[in-house]
Amino acid sequence: MNARDELTAAERDSARAAPVLMTGNHAVAWAARLARPKVAPVYPITPQTPVLEKLTEFAAEGHFDAEIITPESEHSVMAACIPASLAGVRVFTATASQGLLLMHELLHYAAGARAPIVMANINRTVASPWAFWPDQTDSLAQRDTGWIQFYSESAQESLDTTLQAFRIAEAVLMPAMISHDAFYVSHALEPVEIPAQELVDAFLPPYAPPHRLDTGKVESWGNVVTQEMFYRHRREMEEAMARVPLLADEVDRDWAQRTGRSFGGAIECYRCDGARTVIVTMGSMCGTVREAVDALRDEGDAVGLLKVRLFRPLPVQALRDALAGVPEVIVLDRNHSPGAGGVLHRELLGALYGLADAPKVHGYLAGVGGVNVPPERIADFFRQAHGAEPPNESVWVR
Repeated sequence: MNARDELTAAERDSARAAPVLMTGNHAVAWAARLARPKVAPVYPITPQTPVLEKLTEFAAEGHFDAEIITPESEHSVMAACIPASLAGVRVFTATASQGLLLMHELLHYAAGARAPIVMANINRTVASPWAFWPDQTDSLAQRDTGWIQFYSESAQESLDTTLQAFRIAEAVLMPAMISHDAFYVSHALEPVEIPAQELVDAFLPPYAPPHRLDTGKVESWGNVVTQEMFYRHRREMEEAMARVPLLADEVDRDWAQRTGRSFGGAIECYRCDGARTVIVTMGSMCGTVREAVDALRDEGDAVGLLKVRLFRPLPVQALRDALAGVPEVIVLDRNHSPGAGGVLHRELLGALYGLADAPKVHGYLAGVGGVNVPPERIADFFRQAHGAEPPNESVWVR
């Protein structure tokens, strides 16, 4: 942040509007409006549909100057996003569950094309069986496609993270996905501060990519390459992703200076000072864990929360630094990878492998399919795991 861009406390307060009640989906739509994309292909799917509805309402009022496209499927949505981004304009989209799965082929194309599309995904169960409950398996199943992945806890965080994601994605030229839980966040009303357009414009300058499809300066995309060229391209993608964790921290600090709101960057630690047990999770469950942590602290138990906000690329060094010397970790997964258990549990085990003072890591499949996990149940998980040897696999709990 340049000195001339810094805001005084008075300027920051004057740029902040009074909080208004809105859902997580409408918060995402507000973020899209504030980011000023030029193209927004979206196909409606429960529980994402209110995002598209709000965008069309903004457009009808003359407040959303973007081409809204509603193709015949989510596969076609991403097929529209990619060339629009390659033409050099900012692109936003949104989806959920089966829609995200239908995009899978083109998620790889988008990442390989270095198209910094930003997509909101509303985490919902994947079929079969058919259901409409919060579950993060849909987005976690895309973890190898090359998309940056953020998970937000609240409507306010979804709004702010969407704006941060545009800046990060456009800095490294990789697409980004922001996921929040169906219904717990997507349809629940919460107080949300909507930042002023002027503040967002200063934070997120117009998109000006170094390369784009331009008849005046001819470049090509999609041509066949050699093995060496493909290898080099993938290596460059990895180098770009490696920049993301520190960039996420930097962008979050900048956002905090401008708005007074911070989400910790790649990870957030809550009451982890002196903690002998740290509960690790993602998404809306973090709010419930905070309540459990407060209750356990009141009982004299040294427990903290580590919220994984950035899942791809996994902020390995930040996780190792935060958990080094902690005796015990409990991972709560609202997802299920058949044959492997909880995805976050497995990822954390890999991140901590070889750490000299690595903690014992317990994995619980809690909240799969949207099962409610109240604070009292989380306290039970702590008491069950405390002092016990963790099994090799994730444990099913209700």
